[in-house]
Amino acid sequence: MTEHTDKHYELQLRNLKETILKMGGLIEEMITCSVKVLTERNSRLHEELTIKEKEVNSLEMEIDEKCLEMLALRQPAASDLRFICIGLKISKDLERIGDLAVNISQQAMELNKEPQLKPYIDLPLMATKSQKMVKEALDSFVHRDAQRAKSICEMDDEVDDLNEKIFDELVSFMQKSSDAVSRGTRLIACSKHLERVADHATNIAEQVIFMVQGQDIRHGR
Repeated sequence: MTEHTDKHYELQLRNLKETILKMGGLIEEMITCSVKVLTERNSRLHEELTIKEKEVNSLEMEIDEKCLEMLALRQPAASDLRFICIGLKISKDLERIGDLAVNISQQAMELNKEPQLKPYIDLPLMATKSQKMVKEALDSFVHRDAQRAKSICEMDDEVDDLNEKIFDELVSFMQKSSDAVSRGTRLIACSKHLERVADHATNIAEQVIFMVQGQDIRHGR
């Protein structure tokens, strides 16, 4: 963003960025919390997660209002216009990540009612990588760092590989024992949700690249 002589407008832009970062911080906490429900079999954390989800939903609406107000009243151009439009898109991706964290926790709540199917090794690793992607995407947004954003797109391949590995391993478990089908299916769902978290982080990174460089790299462009 460029520096403005209108200090109120400058404050509005700064406030928008801070609100997006606040939402992102809550999302990172939600991912951590959802994985703990699964790996530590701590179902009580689910209630904490639902409280954070309400905060995230409220922040999404607040960001929408801020962006639409500036678009209507300020008629931004060039980099400011891209920043505000990207802010709208990022909030949608963050909100969706929050939904995915809740979905993981809901699956984990059911899994915790039964004996653990297998040691959780790759799922926590996948969660760590996905969460790192979200953090890096937000950092690239704050610092307007297109190079960092591009590295996030490459990290997505690592998460995809882990998702495939987990899927193959769990299918093998289910083929050997019908008793494993219910738990295996839920764990596959958790893995898929984490893979989608990484996809949304990649979306944010692509939007940052567009914001900084004006280059649209979606769909291999």
